[in-house]
Amino acid sequence: MQKTAPAPVREPGTLPGRSPVRADGSEPVLDVVVPVFDEERDLEPGVRRLHAHLRKSFPYPFRITVADNASTDGTPRIAARLAAELPEVEWLRLAEKGRGRALRAAWSRSPAPVLAYVDVDLSTGLAALLPLVAPLISGHSDLAIGTRLAPGARVVRGPKREFVSRCYNALLRSTLAVGFSDAQCGFKAVRRDVAERLLPLVRDGEWFFDTELLVIAERAGLRIHEVPVDWVDDPDSRVDVRATALADLRGIARLGRTLARGTLPPPGLGARAEAAPPGLVAQLWRFAAVGAVSTVGHLLLYAALRPAAGAQAANALALLVCAVGNTAANRRLTFGLRGRGGALRHHLRGLAVFLLGLVLSGGALAVLHRLAPGASRGAELAVLVLAGPATTLLRFVLLRAWVFRSATKGGRA
Repeated sequence: MQKTAPAPVREPGTLPGRSPVRADGSEPVLDVVVPVFDEERDLEPGVRRLHAHLRKSFPYPFRITVADNASTDGTPRIAARLAAELPEVEWLRLAEKGRGRALRAAWSRSPAPVLAYVDVDLSTGLAALLPLVAPLISGHSDLAIGTRLAPGARVVRGPKREFVSRCYNALLRSTLAVGFSDAQCGFKAVRRDVAERLLPLVRDGEWFFDTELLVIAERAGLRIHEVPVDWVDDPDSRVDVRATALADLRGIARLGRTLARGTLPPPGLGARAEAAPPGLVAQLWRFAAVGAVSTVGHLLLYAALRPAAGAQAANALALLVCAVGNTAANRRLTFGLRGRGGALRHHLRGLAVFLLGLVLSGGALAVLHRLAPGASRGAELAVLVLAGPATTLLRFVLLRAWVFRSATKGGRA
């Protein structure tokens, strides 16, 4: 009697393993959502162009969902007519405004295994749509985004929009340490099984919705595929850049606080994508980068505090401030530890390492003042720089062998 292999056991709250999407007769494999608000001018030409492209070049059954979020012009009438005329087009009407709300509603009710969205003006070239969703259909990736900031992208837009976009993505990288290159491009896709787990975690219902979705997904260890796109700015765009930028800043601050508390992502969400802790070479490079920033900060703080506090007190205060930041940065970046688990213990041990560094640097200053009582501020800074390598080496050894020992022994990052 032939035995069948037991089904894989999945812990509650975790994502299922990736597997290729199977086309099942006429059921749609892809659902492309077009969120709209007062778009009576662009809606019909945009949907017809998208529909013609998918019929011509997409090899699987598809669906287009027009998600109208509280339009007050002729958009609902046009959407209803398109849905009645084109068999692959559906129309969804929401009573409350917000692009994120429209996407959440459309994706939550869709039966398609791959979900996507595009802007109604089709600023992004549709030739990138199949490369966008193919890794999701094959099971290679969990999410996919179009990017205007990666090599290979071709972008036509004004200097103001270019500046704002690059500043926003640079802010995301510096504050939330994201790895994806373009959070704002209106050209994204996600597997439905992944969306079912992520959507309840996303709080924003407007323009910050997809940024929040991507940050949570990346923190959970999910795979995000990027596709360089051709993109032409819509000169008639009615997006309020100032209001959107302020809302995004509030969203970044809120999400940063949530991530710092360790409540996102929830345990087990990314259990399928276990990440090995960084190896020694990677740790050395990351530690060196964090150390370089800390050294510059230490010297600047010392120079600012020295006139009022004196050499030893200024060195102690500057070193203390930088040690706290250094421990937090190395915990997250060098040793790949996240969340609140063990954070207090790590910072207390980091302060112990700080005291050893203080002894070395303070001793170097004491020797300088003993040998040259009238040493200049430049000489003091030079001595601190010279004492830096020994302090840095000692700090790395202690961080790796004692402070963050669980990460170097293969503990879960």
